[in-house]
Amino acid sequence: MPLSEREQRLLDEMERSLYQNDADFVSTVSQRRGAPNYRLLVGGVLIALAGVAAIVVGVVIKQPVVGVLGFIVVFGGALLAISSPRRTDSPVSPVAGPSRGKSHAGFMDRMNERWERRQGER
Repeated sequence: MPLSEREQRLLDEMERSLYQNDADFVSTVSQRRGAPNYRLLVGGVLIALAGVAAIVVGVVIKQPVVGVLGFIVVFGGALLAISSPRRTDSPVSPVAGPSRGKSHAGFMDRMNERWERRQGER
């Protein structure tokens, strides 16, 4: 069921208020994780499988230490598989100067300005 005009205006106002007042929260919640790193995923799965094999071997030869080590390996492989890739690029420092103008503003500020312009055109 579509929203009424009043409900749509209220929702738009709430969104603008959220973007203006809680920009840090919005930027934290809306960050994308990015593309998965398949090397880490495959490596983690292979290490976890090796750990499962160590657990089975520990049970077969009746050595609990080998089973515990296998569990630790499985845990490490799982952590590796779900870990996010570390960024190696250095942060870009802003360039000072008169030509920067409004582009020095934060991402959410620029998005908010674009939203306000778009709403003014309607």
